[in-house]
Amino acid sequence: MRGLLLSSVILLIIGSAGIAQTEQIDHYETVIHASDLWRFSIGDTEPDTNWRDLSFNDSLWTEQTGAIGYGDGDDSQPEIEPCISLYLRKKFTIIDTANIKTVIFHIDYDDAFVAYINDIEIARANISGEHPAHDQEADSQHEASMYQGGLPDDFIIDKGCLKPGDNIMAVQVHNRSATSSDMSSATYLTLGISDTSHAYRDTPDWFEPPKVFTSSNLPIVIITTENGVDIPDEPKITANMKIIHNGPSARNYLTDQANIYNGYIGIEIRGSYSARLPQKPYGVETRDSEGNNLNVSLLSLPEENDWILLANYNDKVFMRNTLAFHLFRKMGHYSSGANFCEVFVNNEYQGIYVLIERIKRDRNRVAIARLDSDDNAGDSLTGGYIFKTDYFDETDSWKSSYPPFDRPEAEVYFVYHDPEPDEITIQQKDYIQNFVYTFETVLHGNNFKDPAEGYRTFIDVNSFIDYFIIGEISRDVDAYKKSRYLYKDRDDRGGLLTSGPVWDYDWAWKNIAECLVDQTDGSGWAYRINDCNPRPAPPAWMVRLLEDDYYADRLHTRYFTLRETLLSENYIFNYIDSIHSLLDEAQERHYDKWPILGINVGAPEVDYQPDTYQGEVDKFKAWISLRLSWLDNNMPGEFIHTDIDKPVQNITYRLFPNPVKDILYCEASKQIRQIEVYNSTGSLVKNIIVNNKYSVKIPVQDLNPGIYVARAKTNTKEVITGRFIIE
Repeated sequence: MRGLLLSSVILLIIGSAGIAQTEQIDHYETVIHASDLWRFSIGDTEPDTNWRDLSFNDSLWTEQTGAIGYGDGDDSQPEIEPCISLYLRKKFTIIDTANIKTVIFHIDYDDAFVAYINDIEIARANISGEHPAHDQEADSQHEASMYQGGLPDDFIIDKGCLKPGDNIMAVQVHNRSATSSDMSSATYLTLGISDTSHAYRDTPDWFEPPKVFTSSNLPIVIITTENGVDIPDEPKITANMKIIHNGPSARNYLTDQANIYNGYIGIEIRGSYSARLPQKPYGVETRDSEGNNLNVSLLSLPEENDWILLANYNDKVFMRNTLAFHLFRKMGHYSSGANFCEVFVNNEYQGIYVLIERIKRDRNRVAIARLDSDDNAGDSLTGGYIFKTDYFDETDSWKSSYPPFDRPEAEVYFVYHDPEPDEITIQQKDYIQNFVYTFETVLHGNNFKDPAEGYRTFIDVNSFIDYFIIGEISRDVDAYKKSRYLYKDRDDRGGLLTSGPVWDYDWAWKNIAECLVDQTDGSGWAYRINDCNPRPAPPAWMVRLLEDDYYADRLHTRYFTLRETLLSENYIFNYIDSIHSLLDEAQERHYDKWPILGINVGAPEVDYQPDTYQGEVDKFKAWISLRLSWLDNNMPGEFIHTDIDKPVQNITYRLFPNPVKDILYCEASKQIRQIEVYNSTGSLVKNIIVNNKYSVKIPVQDLNPGIYVARAKTNTKEVITGRFIIE
């Protein structure tokens, strides 16, 4: 069986773990096998309306052993010709219905089906209509599983469709198109028998007695797509979502009313590597009945409409991401709110998930200024922006002018996130690209350490330090190259480039066969990932920042200060133990669905694979202890006894792009009332009076190439200067 079933079975014995077994079942027997003789007809025309009835005369239909189809390598010979639909019938005999306690229908199909017993519909997937027409295509593609080593889909059905004596199973299978390369139908019917009688046949080799999900200590999320259609990679399709949660100490039952949410959603598979794993992660939008975004609070998280159901297939302790989120939040930064839950999709149990907030601009998420399509000049153009290093294409990103120091051939790209690539304007693209270009130019320059003209005027140093600490205690190979978020608020709200929020730590907190992090002694730096030719290539900012004693000393001081509190083993292990306790019941169901304990799946780990959940948690703790010990002995810098959160200077002031060709931006953390521009001989060449702005655009295309000085006067009478070059 493929894990737990969401069932209408009433005769249940509920155990302490919320897993129920059907009452008084002595054993299971199979009455229909896929390899039996079936009668079938290719759907060239509409079949007789009585084809689902026992009395229908199917003697003119072809008789063949199943499974019946073509192209999937699991079908009987000879294969049928490619077609849109296929109609199948199988007569079977039931001796007595009184001793039947459970009826389980299994089907492996490609691409859609509707199944009937005695003209009663018992299951369907991926197709609409009461009785779909012979030429109706499946709603979407669905690949068969058994020929790939997988298992068929399973449905517990009402035994009321059976009757003593002769019965008929009728199945119509539909293809996605007439030119599809494959089509499958492999069908089984299995009975749970309450006595010792053996009137039928043995179950298939892969069969295991079902466990029926009834309740959980975690919130329950139930997602149902129209006609059971599969959820695509993109775009989002409409579905219904119900969330049941009766409180932190109460039990949640499938029979409870949905009390957190019961309504429309848009849903798609999300992620890159994780989307290829068996347990799929999902992107979810809560919507109203008209398909518009609907802001709601889910599981005590602030109102919004963009959510993610994060899968845990690659994380056998379920908490690698949430631990990183938790620590970064406790350090004083925003990170996504998260709640563990158990998820069903189209009546099939999918395991433990984490419902989390998608990273976006919002007063309760990344709380930066909103940037609309008409914000193309002045202060409003300066923020807020969210972008990241990640997988990219030419339509959603821009290329850095500075490759890694030790890899001049590598190309570093930054990906637009918010505003999204199809929403950000040309002016906004120019602005954020120029800002990052000038920061990188300063960082790569000889004067990068200067507190007034160096990198500190561009970045929130403390956020970069804390992001580095999370990336290194977890030794996350993706922390700098992929899903690495950065944001910049508007200048009147600070305007510095900020590192975070943290994201995507399922490949972290473990020893994996990638780059320098396969060491099993806790050693190695994740920020040196560039030494190993990764893709995508991350910027080499950390290498340069650590060359500045100011930065290194504040990193050292911050790390060892946190080691007394948030980063102590006691604090981290208490968090791990609390999540372990919360999930200890649900993990049994999860690993019944995904039996991967003791198997190396997902990230290519080089360690042993414990065969119990407790073993995975113990391994997790041991890894963290070893890593913290190594960092204690190798953290750069020296401890300083000053307030590391004290601003570097009272005013942040920057000029960019620098060098410049046509438009120069002058920005400050205090409002500017006047700017004077002097050439290399000291002559005043521009005098610009402004009405107290944080960001001033200075046209310089009318000036000759050379070195200039910009002298800005603030509304509080400070005078600040900076040099720039016109190319």
